[in-house]
Amino acid sequence: MQAWQVHQLGEPSQVMQLQHVERPVPGAGQVLLKVRAANINFPDVLMCRGHYQVRPPLPFTPGVEICGETEDGRRVLANPALPHGGFAEYTVADAAALLPAPDTLDDAEAAALHIGYQTGWFGLHRRARLEAGETLLVHAAAGGVGSAAVQLGKAAGATVIGVVGGADKVAVARELGCDVVIDRRTQDVIAAVKEATGGRGADVIYDPVGGEAYTQSTKVVAFEGRIVVVGFASGSIPSPALNHALVKNYAILGLHWGLYGTKNPKLIQHCHEQLTELAARGAIKPLVSERVPLGGGAAAVQRVGDGVTTGRVVVVPSLENGAAA
Repeated sequence: MQAWQVHQLGEPSQVMQLQHVERPVPGAGQVLLKVRAANINFPDVLMCRGHYQVRPPLPFTPGVEICGETEDGRRVLANPALPHGGFAEYTVADAAALLPAPDTLDDAEAAALHIGYQTGWFGLHRRARLEAGETLLVHAAAGGVGSAAVQLGKAAGATVIGVVGGADKVAVARELGCDVVIDRRTQDVIAAVKEATGGRGADVIYDPVGGEAYTQSTKVVAFEGRIVVVGFASGSIPSPALNHALVKNYAILGLHWGLYGTKNPKLIQHCHEQLTELAARGAIKPLVSERVPLGGGAAAVQRVGDGVTTGRVVVVPSLENGAAA
């Protein structure tokens, strides 16, 4: 079969190599899956660079989220068992953690439903306890993680403010349903949020960016507001001033979604049921901006790493002509 392999750490476009390798052999409790679609996540970029908290042994295949097919023909969502990641024709995953792919979504959309939407659901509902009528501010609202939070916020009855970078992303955020869109490249984010909220600020802030975005969040969070720290796509990890959190009376909430897989896996199943229901009634639908063949995997992962994509970029092996089995 064909699979992207990383033999040394660095930028994805430089270290990912498409190679012919043997199909992975499932270990105890694992199943072999044919990859129907593999969604690209920022952790794939960080893994290639050696900057992620999970560091699989070299060589490894990136790709942490797929829609796959079992040997008996079922469509499932899975997190591949590294080092056998999803940017390949076949992968392996833990049988107990498989989730049914929603019938209302195609393979690429289904592949993009899992991590980003689970993270959004846990962040907004489990951690921040977002309520209908509250104001939600989402940084990087046109990106893969942010777009999921926007849709989930709207589905929960919140007023959603999206912060993006660039006119093309402004248009995407509006299409996603943001009530207010702020272009950080041309607008003063802090002033714009205060104007949009009548000076009150946002009740919940969803931050997958870190750096300057986090600093902005602390200045526009409302009384008893909650800042959900999801990641650091900016590459800069902020150091919170806890005296500031005390004086303004807001909460800083960390979210590492992967921990639920070992700490409370039943919640992941419950969340998937909620997401499937939302997808069935059209309240959420992953924004897939690109479907690329397996051969375009490295370039696509690099584009995600460079921050030039919107929504989700998904690798679909069946788009490849003449791929080896």
